[in-house]
Amino acid sequence: MSLPLQAADDPVGTGETIVAGLSQNLVAITANFTGSEILIYGAVRREVPIPSGSPLQVIATVQGPSGPLTVRRKERRFGIWMNVDSVTIGRAPSFYAIASSAPLSEALSATEDLRHQITIPSAIRAVGTAAEAADAPVFLDALIRIRKENLDYSLAESSVDLLQSTLFRADVALPANLVEGEYKVRLFITRDGNVVDKHEEIITVNKDGFERWIHNLAHEQPLIYGLLSLVLAVAAGWGASAAFGLLRR
Repeated sequence: MSLPLQAADDPVGTGETIVAGLSQNLVAITANFTGSEILIYGAVRREVPIPSGSPLQVIATVQGPSGPLTVRRKERRFGIWMNVDSVTIGRAPSFYAIASSAPLSEALSATEDLRHQITIPSAIRAVGTAAEAADAPVFLDALIRIRKENLDYSLAESSVDLLQSTLFRADVALPANLVEGEYKVRLFITRDGNVVDKHEEIITVNKDGFERWIHNLAHEQPLIYGLLSLVLAVAAGWGASAAFGLLRR
């Protein structure tokens, strides 16, 4: 499903604005869902000739639902592994992907990153963690490292195709372990590290089919869900016992 292109406003008055769209705005999680891919495409609309000097760059981010979490550190004590320290992160995206047409160090200044919260560390709200642990940044680094290993966080620099500083496209892979909710897609065009214009779209991720029925049953009819789970567990146990008995004969 291809969505109609939409144009963003030009807040800084440079004459360059984003016209963009998505290949789909709805992702359905089914029993055989193994992930998906979102195509982000668009163009830069201009009312003046292309400015000379620093080239235009494009940055795209896809951010999943955010929420608080606790990061714990384990150490081996008395022969067993124990939680010894923890830090509470105020808000962290369940999924976060960045794609850019150039290395972020070239496409984005630190000031603009702070303002728009584009890089992965800046998208995580970790205010107050220093009071919980002396080495609080280590916990944040560990969170980012683990989520990168699980493909929940990703950074793909120089992966956005940009043609003649006008047409662009970015492909963002969505893993199989997506959390339900609204995923915010943000697009930025920059020059000299400064954001010239930005644009936002929303992708909705929902369970579908049997998974949706189970999810609704568990949340809306927990008693029935519990009884069905018990019946299935008993049936599975009986079936395994019967099969084992047949094999022994």
